[in-house]
Amino acid sequence: MNRLQYETSPYLLQHASNPVDWYAWKPEAIERAKMDGKPILVSIGYSTCHWCHVMERESFEDHEVAEFMNEHFVCIKVDREERPDVDQIYMEACQVMTGGGGWPLNCFLLPDGRPFYAGTYYPPVPNYNRPSWLQVLMNLSHAYQNKQEAIEDQAQRLTDIIKDSGKTFTGGNKLRVVTDEKPFSPELLKKVYANLQRQFDAANGGFGGAPKFPGTMSLHYLLAYHFHFGEKSALDHVMLSLDKMAMGGIYDQLGGGFARYATDSKWLVPHFEKMLYDNALLVGILADAYKLTKKELYKETIEETLAWVKREMTSPEGGFFSAQDADSEGEEGKFYVWDAEEVQQVLGEDFELFSKFYDVTQKGNWEEKNIIWRKIDFEEFANEAGLELVELKNRLFICRQKLLEVRNRRIWPSLDDKHLLDWNALMCSAYASAYSALGVEAYREAAVVNMNFMLEKFKQSDGVALFHTYKNGQAQYDAFLDDYAYLIDALLNVAEITAKHDYVLQAGRYIEFDFEHFLDLVDKMFYFTSAQQKDVLLRRKDLYDSATPSGNSIMVRNLQRAGLLLGREDWAQHASEMLLTIRDSIERYPSSFSQWASSTMGEVFGLAEVAVVGEQALNFAKGINAGYLPNKVLMASVTGDENFPMLKDRPSEGHTLVYLCENYTCQRPVDTIEAFRQLFFRTRVIGETVS
Repeated sequence: MNRLQYETSPYLLQHASNPVDWYAWKPEAIERAKMDGKPILVSIGYSTCHWCHVMERESFEDHEVAEFMNEHFVCIKVDREERPDVDQIYMEACQVMTGGGGWPLNCFLLPDGRPFYAGTYYPPVPNYNRPSWLQVLMNLSHAYQNKQEAIEDQAQRLTDIIKDSGKTFTGGNKLRVVTDEKPFSPELLKKVYANLQRQFDAANGGFGGAPKFPGTMSLHYLLAYHFHFGEKSALDHVMLSLDKMAMGGIYDQLGGGFARYATDSKWLVPHFEKMLYDNALLVGILADAYKLTKKELYKETIEETLAWVKREMTSPEGGFFSAQDADSEGEEGKFYVWDAEEVQQVLGEDFELFSKFYDVTQKGNWEEKNIIWRKIDFEEFANEAGLELVELKNRLFICRQKLLEVRNRRIWPSLDDKHLLDWNALMCSAYASAYSALGVEAYREAAVVNMNFMLEKFKQSDGVALFHTYKNGQAQYDAFLDDYAYLIDALLNVAEITAKHDYVLQAGRYIEFDFEHFLDLVDKMFYFTSAQQKDVLLRRKDLYDSATPSGNSIMVRNLQRAGLLLGREDWAQHASEMLLTIRDSIERYPSSFSQWASSTMGEVFGLAEVAVVGEQALNFAKGINAGYLPNKVLMASVTGDENFPMLKDRPSEGHTLVYLCENYTCQRPVDTIEAFRQLFFRTRVIGETVS
């Protein structure tokens, strides 16, 4: 019996009609394997994975293949977005065995969960220098039945390697002691910048060649580095990267929102899936870049992206869906690309103008089709075409709307409409960032609605612990470190734009929960899974900042900020110890530890404590947040609040005052935003900042 019919994950439901007797990752599957003495096949993917769809059509829907799978294996299908803990363990097994990884991930386990073989996509017949899927199944079934000793040995060696993998960056099982008198210094930050700079694509922006990922965390580091050191080349590369992405094919020029990555170095050809987390992170860096540069392109891209989120990715309950597929009608990108004739038919006399600006040609720019993108900005094109800028923008806007209406009548890519706590928290923070940059009240409202949604819908029965995923009124799977870390971050961000201090207190409660349930007392890092979770082979620590920041690096930032907001010096000290543990890795591999690197700036410069007290406190806070002022924490209150150290003994003296403190020293309070900004710059900048 295929048990996936009882699940809520869109990915699992896609497989609910397969003739394979799929289980979800639930205790009954493991118990069945132990009882029958069968090996486990765990097949892992996600709803927008192109090759997952291909392998399903070719193999999992084949009755002969399914019959063999059912007879010889206990088959478990996993949505990697629902169970990233399971995916992490067995992806590492695949990388150890093959030197690479990806999805679909197919891993073969002993009944106790130890992996003995792993691979990715296998074709229905031998091809691509790969055996067929049925050949793999037959060979492994035979080995399991006849070579038990070799299988047992391989499973144990793989498990030991996975168990020890995190020690590379934490120096083994004990906290690495740094003997430098000043382990965090401007010189360390300069070395990080120099190593990042070596990876710059000076022509196209971003880092390295194809495929091209946004690299938002590295861009955040460059922006803060420019602010503190006055390094113009750092800002130039941020702007080049964001400009190229926002004008490229990776960005949906008609409907808003960014695709997962570009397959080429120029950002033209996307992998067309749209993920919630990518767009959240990109809105965040665009908001910070806009604060510093006031560049209209960044404002427009934020507005269009959040319009897409509201229109296509927001549930009636105020939560955010996970992803939109790359495929429709069995073809990748079909929903998004155009024939020149079709564009001409829709636009008529405006076709020539539109096609020149957005690179629409008869032969196409990708597989005889056209991806809508632009190589030039509005101002330069208007000058070349002899048009007024306003006229050009209006005409092209009308053209885009016409094409969008036609596109909306096509067969849509599938929507992964589950809600993930960590990704929702990222988008909640993105809305808070967009509000602080642009001052649009609807963005603050969306952040608050989503925060309330998360706190209510993901809550477990004890009122403290959280679930990871929610859909159709049902929440399940214990939350992971990333869920708590991103939610704490979002709570602090929403508190900053609303002056609702209960959010800060809630963030503190979740930090205490993390210390109790996730902390490794030996190396001071946090496990990805809680101590209560018993259904995985082992507990791992996620340290890399990859597509999203690691839960550990976000916890560093949370501990730095909440330590000041709640007067917990022990939390701030713990953050320092975490950074000390992997300081060398931050310096050597900054693109993999970019969020860690940004938090290191907080150690070098300290976090500025900004308290705003008085009748206009919220308006002052809004004005302060509209400028790019990194490495600060802000609390605002009309009357002050004795429960929070930053607001205690802060009189307003009949009007609104801004207090700036750092390293146990406070400046004289000022009563204008401009006076505060001048004070902030004087105390925070080493070089000459260009803004």
